[in-house]
Amino acid sequence: MADANISVKTAAAPEKPGTRRKRPAADDAAAPPRRDDLGVLPGLLGYNLRRTQEAVFGAFMDMVTAKIESAGLTPGQFGVLAIVQANAGLKQIELGAALGVDRSTIVAAVDKLERRGLVERRPVANDRRAHALTLTAEGQRVYRKALTLIERHEAKIAGELSPSERATLLDLLGRVQRAAARP
Repeated sequence: MADANISVKTAAAPEKPGTRRKRPAADDAAAPPRRDDLGVLPGLLGYNLRRTQEAVFGAFMDMVTAKIESAGLTPGQFGVLAIVQANAGLKQIELGAALGVDRSTIVAAVDKLERRGLVERRPVANDRRAHALTLTAEGQRVYRKALTLIERHEAKIAGELSPSERATLLDLLGRVQRAAARP
């Protein structure tokens, strides 16, 4: 059986002063849970990271993907473009390792970007199995446009953080990521 992807949304209309909200019945599936009905979840790092990721992804879709021509650009596709842009001639296997994804995932991602005319595969001298990746002229143009939109997106999501808090958050997230990746 496949795992279900369940996200609990907690945004509710503010209560009027002096009124008391009726606690929803156990079988009332339509009633959103109150913040204090989430049990241990608000104190769990994984839960909060997931909720944050969902909010950031939603903002990315609104501020970046929706503004890029044709089918838009997902965060994962931008990641591919950014790494290839910074490392022209990178092999697909190296790109997969940099992104932490398996071979089939990176092949599919590059295939999609190649069909859109954003990435080009070139043969690697002395290794007929490998392909070096470069951005096409259109890929460079889309990358620059996306980067401008992403800089606005980053400013929005970090809007309540000082520069030092942002740096600390990035450091802390890196530590959590490394700890989670350890066997």
